[in-house]
Amino acid sequence: METVKLPGNGLMPLLGFGTWQISGRPAYEAVRHALAVGYRHIDTATMYGNEEQVGRALRDSGVPRGEVFVTTKLPPSRARQARRTIEESLRALGTDHVDLWLIHWPPDGQASPDTWRELLAIRDEGLARAVGVSNYSTGQLDELIEATGEAPAVNQIRWSPPLYDAATVREHRERGVVLEGYSPFRAGNLRDPVLTEIAAAHGVTPAQVVLRWHLEHGIVAIPKSATPQRIESNFDVFGFTLTPDEVARIDALGSA
Repeated sequence: METVKLPGNGLMPLLGFGTWQISGRPAYEAVRHALAVGYRHIDTATMYGNEEQVGRALRDSGVPRGEVFVTTKLPPSRARQARRTIEESLRALGTDHVDLWLIHWPPDGQASPDTWRELLAIRDEGLARAVGVSNYSTGQLDELIEATGEAPAVNQIRWSPPLYDAATVREHRERGVVLEGYSPFRAGNLRDPVLTEIAAAHGVTPAQVVLRWHLEHGIVAIPKSATPQRIESNFDVFGFTLTPDEVARIDALGSA
């Protein structure tokens, strides 16, 4: 499994399993299958309503807790109840800590340094190994850094080839913030000729090319699916690499 380093020497797998829009028994079964396939990074959120199923799947999988990177998120509507929310998340997940806790969206559209300070305090208590944000702009990241002297470990944003922006990648790296992409397939067209041609050259699917493209850039990807075959296919991206020219051609879809 390829990883990226987080502050404090933590390692975050570059490929994770997303659980957005999966709940109840399907969420439990999907996470169990993902862990059986080999995923060691599971992404959930309080807003998804599936933390209990994710936690039960992790316990029932037999995979040691220490081998799985678990992310959950604080809803912006509960920014003033951060401590209560993380305690509820930990109970639902059945664990004494998460590996990453994110502010899901900027509260009221604002960076909210006070909420960020609360996350830092909760991290320092050990309830979260690392803390970060989701759906934040570069300017909002700068507000948090200026207010506290600490950058979020991660910013999880919508990301796919048509959304590629070299400046966004550069701005995150300059600030020491890991860029994590969600919805890798939703914004694009998997039938795009560039993706289909590269996929044919490697004997893989266009979806696998998109995920491999994320990894080539060092960007975390969290595809989600409740279908066993797709869960397996999305994980099968470590047996090939893209050439620099192929990466550049996919990058160019962001300015097409």
